[in-house]
Amino acid sequence: MKVLVAMSGGVDSTLAAALLLEQGHEVLGVTLRLVDPPPGADPPDPAAAAASLGIPHETVDLRGEFERLVVAPFVASYAAGRTPNPCALCNARVKFGLLLEKARAAGAGALATGHYARIVPSPDGEPRLARGADRRKDQSYFLFAIARGSLGLLSFPLGGLDKAAVRAMARERGLAAAGRPESQEICFVPGEDCGAFVARRLPPGTVAPGPVVDEAGRRLGTHRGLVHYTVGQRRGLGFAAGRPLYAVALDPAANTLVVGPDGDLWRSELVADGVNWLMDKSAGEFRALVRIRSRHEPAPATLAPAGGGAWRVRFDVRQRAITPGQAAVFYDDDTVLGGGWIR
Repeated sequence: MKVLVAMSGGVDSTLAAALLLEQGHEVLGVTLRLVDPPPGADPPDPAAAAASLGIPHETVDLRGEFERLVVAPFVASYAAGRTPNPCALCNARVKFGLLLEKARAAGAGALATGHYARIVPSPDGEPRLARGADRRKDQSYFLFAIARGSLGLLSFPLGGLDKAAVRAMARERGLAAAGRPESQEICFVPGEDCGAFVARRLPPGTVAPGPVVDEAGRRLGTHRGLVHYTVGQRRGLGFAAGRPLYAVALDPAANTLVVGPDGDLWRSELVADGVNWLMDKSAGEFRALVRIRSRHEPAPATLAPAGGGAWRVRFDVRQRAITPGQAAVFYDDDTVLGGGWIR
């Protein structure tokens, strides 16, 4: 069938397109222009990657939509004292939102990407999202917010492979991207300094110094603006305490950073808002594995409705640095049930 492949020019998306070609599909490459590369950057060349495979390619400029749908909410979330997850938001709104609409308009039967995740059938035949075979690269956490009705239109050719195999297969096929290093940073935050990026985007005076206190309210120092901190952070707190202290909570209403020892970071519960379900949800309490960060091992928990579409998660064992703004993703073994945003 006709398959639209989102191509960055990196090894993952290029090999995904190559594998689909080998399976006999009609492959169309598309690249989303979401941001301008910083000066001196050496971005991959997706058009050249597509040309090497002999497939048509186009670039779609979505910079304005990306700013509105991803960057602006990212800045607003930081300003509200949260630590947002822009990749999950981008996947839901842009890559598997706007781009999926383009795939449909082009008459494509599927939209493919180089994500390390899988689409698997359920006993009733409905497609489900599942973890990738390579646990170290699994990206299902970042895909929880895509629309349930889109799952049947998605293809993840690399979902059953590990990264070493992907690079080996790319080398076997002579793909120029085979040895290209991976990009780890947020695409629109050069240098990964999220606090500085957010401060530049907010009105003057919004990011201001304020008190650093312990959980008893005793002042220990002065922070340089809450956007520069996140729950669990130890380095860069800006004062010496004579013992290890961590950012435990951010209070934007009082412009206060609360710090404490490692033991203060451990919590047994969270509440998630904006929950998106990828299968029929339970009417009441149920058991699941819950992941609170992309590299967090899913932990057993009991989930229960918390009113207003929110869900309360009670872990069997306390978890470290549960961070407002990040995603809580629910699993049944490898299958993604859904997820929401930690409140």
